[in-house]
Amino acid sequence: MTTTEPRTYPFSEADRLNLDPFYAELRRREPLSRVRLPYGEDAWLATRYEDAKIVLADHRFSRAEAVERDEPRVRPRRSVANGILSMDPPEHTRLRKLVAKAFTNRRVEKVRPRAQEIADGLVDGMLERGAPADLVEDFALPLPIAVICELLGVPFEDRAQFRIWSDAFLSTTKLGPEQVEDYIGRMDDYMAGLIAKRRERPEDDLLSALIEARDEHDRLSEDELVRLASGILVAGHETTATQIPNFVYVLLTHPDQLAALRADLDGVPRAVEELLRFVPLGVASASPRYAKEDVELSGVTVRAGEPVLVNTASANRDEAVFDDPERLDLLRQEANHIGFGHGPHHCLGAQLARMELQVALRTLLSRLPGLRFADSAEDVVWKSGMLVRGPLRMPVSWEGGR
Repeated sequence: MTTTEPRTYPFSEADRLNLDPFYAELRRREPLSRVRLPYGEDAWLATRYEDAKIVLADHRFSRAEAVERDEPRVRPRRSVANGILSMDPPEHTRLRKLVAKAFTNRRVEKVRPRAQEIADGLVDGMLERGAPADLVEDFALPLPIAVICELLGVPFEDRAQFRIWSDAFLSTTKLGPEQVEDYIGRMDDYMAGLIAKRRERPEDDLLSALIEARDEHDRLSEDELVRLASGILVAGHETTATQIPNFVYVLLTHPDQLAALRADLDGVPRAVEELLRFVPLGVASASPRYAKEDVELSGVTVRAGEPVLVNTASANRDEAVFDDPERLDLLRQEANHIGFGHGPHHCLGAQLARMELQVALRTLLSRLPGLRFADSAEDVVWKSGMLVRGPLRMPVSWEGGR
C-alpha cells in the first residue's frame, strides 16, 4: 500500500459524522503516509494513537516553524505569527499561563451552577414555544456563548456580531479570502474597542485580568492581548456549540445507548468522554508540526524540516488502544482519548467544554423526555465549507411537544 506519490487530502468530503474508513486502512498498513492538501507543501499524516501523541507533545516537533513555511492546510490563510496556536514553549507557555488559571477544574466547577441556570432557561424557552425547536439556535449556540461571554467579559448582546465574524476562524470554503480577512479584522477591532473600555472601567472578568497582565506586568504585547482575547471568545463557544448537537445526533441514532443513559443520568460524564472519542469533529487534520530533527514514527523516518499532520479522530479509533473502536460504548473505561489534543497545545478550555457538555446533555435528557428528531435524521442540515463538522440546523421534538 505504501506509495511515494502523496495522496490528495482530505480523502473525501465530510459525510455527517462518519469517519472515512480509509483511516482504518492506513492505521493497519501505512500509519504514516504522504499527503497533499489544497494549499502548502506536502506532509506526513499520522493516523495511530501513539504516533499522534509523540507528534503533539514531543519537543522535537515545532508549531512555530509553520509560520516561516508554506504550511500544509485546507484553506488559503496561513498561521498568524503572534497567535498562541502557532507558538512553541517558552513563548507559548508565557501566554498560556496567563489564561490557564481561569480554566482550572476548580474554577470551572464554580461556573457550573450558572451554566445550569442558563441551560434551564433555554429549555424553559423551548418548552414555552413548543416543538419543533432548532436545537442549534435555541440551545446549543446560546449556552456556550453566554458562558464564555460572562467569563471573558464580553457583552452577550453583541453575540449577533461576533458569531458572524467567528466563521472566519473556521472557514475553509464558506468564506472567500477577502471576507475572511475582513471578518478577522472586524473581530480584532471589536476586541480592541472592548479592551479600551475595560481599561477605563475594569471588571471582575478574564479580559480585565489580561489587561492588567499587559499594562502592569508587561507580560504580553498589545497585539497579543487582542489576538488572545479574540481567540478565547471564538474557541470558547464554537466547538462546544457544534459538539452539543453532534452528541445529541449520535445518541438519537444509537437508541440502545440513549436508553441506557436516560436510565442512569449519573453516567453523563463518562458518556461525554466516549462521545468526545467517537465524534470526528474536524473535517481534516490541521496545525502541522515540523520535525526539528530526524524522528522515527511507525518505522518511518521523518526528516528534519518535514511537516507532520495528526488526525486525532483516527487516533481515537486506533484498534491497538481501544477495544472495538468503531462501536459507541458509553460505558467504555479504556485509555484516554485525545479529542482535546495532547501536549503543550492541549485544549486550554477542555474542562470548561466538558462541564458545558455534561450540563447540556443532562438538562436535555432530563427536561425533554422522549427527545427525538422532529421528523427524521434526514432533516438535519449540516455545515459545509468549515473546519468542523456539525449540524447547521437540527429540528427536534419531545413528548408533549406540539
